[in-house]
Amino acid sequence: MIDKTVSSLEEAVAGIFDGATVMIGGFGIAGQPAELIDALIAHGARDLTIVNNNAGNGEIGLAALLKARRVKKIICSFPRQADSQVFDALYHAGEIELELVPQGNLAARIQAAGAGLGAIYTPTGYGTLLAEGKETREIDGKHYVLEYPIRADFALIKAYRGDRWGNLVYRKAARNFGPIMAAAATVTIAQVGEVVPLGALDPESIVTPGIFVQRVVAVPGLAQARVA
Repeated sequence: MIDKTVSSLEEAVAGIFDGATVMIGGFGIAGQPAELIDALIAHGARDLTIVNNNAGNGEIGLAALLKARRVKKIICSFPRQADSQVFDALYHAGEIELELVPQGNLAARIQAAGAGLGAIYTPTGYGTLLAEGKETREIDGKHYVLEYPIRADFALIKAYRGDRWGNLVYRKAARNFGPIMAAAATVTIAQVGEVVPLGALDPESIVTPGIFVQRVVAVPGLAQARVA
């Protein structure tokens, strides 16, 4: 019997090793798997490379992981905003490495990894500092930059509901990066508000099929809000 559910957050993040590349879903705090991040902090893995849309908000979630000095490098699109004080302090102190990737390229490179592509050509960044040292090509009169897929050892994502096979549905904008990260990681770990019986999820509503998910953990409270 296939059953990918685990009984605790600690069990969910077990095996995340020092030096791992970890994708973390969310757009800011929307869809961020905060409880899994807290479990990762407690787990103690260090020297992580984190892939996320931004570099943390305030001092919770991803920012708390940075504050705990567990991250050596972050790959993101928006490292600075009004409440990115933790990242700002670490970066100015030379304690964290940043790879800045335009948001469209970030999504496309993650998607390329999930699709098994070797590389992609994108117009974004051509003629800027972000294209320095990279291969470029003119295709049909337009200039493109060669970009390589972003893969991860682990992905931590948040979904609305899931079943024991790992099928996931999301709530509104909380969907954001979760589905593409799930396909681009060796091990995808999903926190859900509720684990429902097989067949309870409408097949037409399943966004992430269970084939992309290895562990599912229920976090009470995530499913309290109703889908409009």
